[in-house]
Amino acid sequence: MNIQLALDEVNAAAREKSEGVVFAPIEMAGVLDSGALREVAPFVRERGYGEVVLVVDANTWDAAGKELAAHLEGAGVAFRVCELKPNAQGDVIADERTIVQLMLETPPHVKAVLAVGSGTIHDIVRFVCYQTGRDFVSVPTAASVDGFTSVGAPIIVDGVKITVPAVAPCAVFADLHVLAAAPQRLTAAGFADMLGKFTSLADWRFSHELAGEPFCPLAYELTEQALMTCIANVNEIATGSLSGVGVLMEALLLSGWSMLLVGHSRPASGGEHHLSHHFEMAYIREGRRQLLHGAKVGVASVLLAELYGEQLAAEYPAIYGSLPHADQLRDWLRAAGGPSDPAEIGLSDALIAEAMQEAHKLRDRYTGLKHLVLRERS
Repeated sequence: MNIQLALDEVNAAAREKSEGVVFAPIEMAGVLDSGALREVAPFVRERGYGEVVLVVDANTWDAAGKELAAHLEGAGVAFRVCELKPNAQGDVIADERTIVQLMLETPPHVKAVLAVGSGTIHDIVRFVCYQTGRDFVSVPTAASVDGFTSVGAPIIVDGVKITVPAVAPCAVFADLHVLAAAPQRLTAAGFADMLGKFTSLADWRFSHELAGEPFCPLAYELTEQALMTCIANVNEIATGSLSGVGVLMEALLLSGWSMLLVGHSRPASGGEHHLSHHFEMAYIREGRRQLLHGAKVGVASVLLAELYGEQLAAEYPAIYGSLPHADQLRDWLRAAGGPSDPAEIGLSDALIAEAMQEAHKLRDRYTGLKHLVLRERS
């Protein structure tokens, strides 16, 4: 995939369908192809960055950081490595501690920071680059989330998950060989993150029609296009092949660009993400190991599809009536090799019940989930 050509199409569509578009044209360089890691050093030299910082964790250093460092060294590019430290449970999370670590380990003269990893590392880097005025370069190591190219950063502050303004990458270098080598559970998580667009898109239409929240037909269409491409290719994605991860990564990038066009995450994040964030915060409070973002979103999507089908589909058939049945979502998740039921990821009935009542408070958005809670309490 030629990222620039793909973006040319998105930008052309934004000119023709400008309703709701906030940020256009999108400008972003990069490559999605085998051997993309070799393209990073020429890009860094062309931009005249001088010394750069590679941000990794122990796993992503092995997955791509070591090879990328070798390419930079061979090209005479100066760099230093910031290996983010895990918490007591062994997880690297986007919280105050890791954000400060990166800021302390990035010298004032550095103009660009390279995120070598997946969602968490990207969120930390995009936020720090936004705060310090540096360029952010994306080097994904797994096709596991759709936030690589988005402009917001979900971070944990004082134990609470919030989304804060950040910066989109100026370039993305996604090497298919690196993505295909990632554990299948990460690829399955990326598919599950995309599957969550069924409920997020429905919630977005609902919030627009009932609460007058901002809406962009083009961002809706692009996100839906990315989602249906994943559904049509679920079996290939499940193999973890170069073509499978390529299709998935293209969809994840397109979903991220849709968010970038409107300047917020509404196209890709509805009640299912609010449930996921609530689960994450509960696990942090309890000192438990973190779950993959996509795994939580996938299971939450099943829970919401069932809830919406029972309580909203008849009343709002044009919005929630066409959602796939929860059993169909489970089948797709299983086909991709990921979890589909709460028990598979250790969610208790009590935590689910709590999240159903409280998760809507995490974002000021009028989702179907919030509607049901407010209706019940009125």
